Parts: sequence; structure tokens; C-alpha cells
Amino acid sequence: MDRTAVVLTRRGSSLPQFNTSTSTLAFDQHFTTNAKGILLLAEILSGMLVWILIGGTDYFHLSALCWVMFVAILLWILTICLLVIYLTRAHNRIPQIPWTTLSLCFNCSAAALYLVTAVVDVITVNQAIRGRHNYNCWAASAFFAFLATLCYAGSGYLSYRLWKTKEEEQ
Repeated sequence: MDRTAVVLTRRGSSLPQFNTSTSTLAFDQHFTTNAKGILLLAEILSGMLVWILIGGTDYFHLSALCWVMFVAILLWILTICLLVIYLTRAHNRIPQIPWTTLSLCFNCSAAALYLVTAVVDVITVNQAIRGRHNYNCWAASAFFAFLATLCYAGSGYLSYRLWKTKEEEQ
């Protein structure tokens, strides 16, 4: 009897102890009501309109519009990822990543990329025939590309202010 009890205790203690508590991601309901959340949603909407408007045309004949599509889709996907991270408060659970610096670098580089993209988009509008489907879609996408540039620049400014206050605290 004693030997059985010893064997059971040895087996029981050699098993790894797992945390059985459930972990759920918190949902930040108020994120979309502050300036950062509103700008993030505007970036997603305007970026989506840029690539949808160009994607509905014969853009693949012009390499400049392929660049516009690449930038628009890439930044749209990355912005959606950031939205999910902020909505679920995952940025609070991963403190090893400097989120304010990452947000500042992302928004400033996205604003610069979208500015170049918007200018390229405007230049390629002149290659379409006025009044036709391609012309109208490319002109509208150029407008939304400039709007996305302004949204990313605004987010960059908010990220800079947050980064500056965190730098002063340290």
C-alpha cells in the first residue's frame, strides 16, 4: 500500500501544471469613439475605397496603378491588424513591443507612402479618357488616396504627441 501511494505521488508531481483558467480578449468599446479610433476607421474605409475603385478597372495595363494597388492593399491589411490589436487590447498584454513607437513609425511611413501613391494616381488619371469608367474610378480613387494620406498624417500626429509625452515621463 505504501509503495502504491509513493508511485502515484511521483507520477502526479512529474506532470506539468497547466493553468486551467480561461483567457479572453477584452473588447474596448470606447476605442472607436476617440480620435485615434475614428481616424483608424477612416483609414480603413478610404484605403478600401482606393483599391476597390482601381480594382474595378483595367488597372493592370499601367504599372503605376499596380503600385497604387500594392500600397493600398498592404496598408489596408496592416491597418485592420492594428484595429484588431487595439480593439482587443492586445497591445496591453504584449508590453515588450513599444506600441507608441511602432504606431508612430507605421502612421508616418503610411502617410508618406499614401502621398506618393495619391500623386501617382492623379498622374495616371490623365491617361484615361475623360467621362469613361476608368477615368471616373481613377479620379475617385485619387481623391480617397489623398483622404487616406490626411488620415494617416493625423494618426501620425496623435502618435507623435503620445510618444513625446511618454518620452518626457521617462
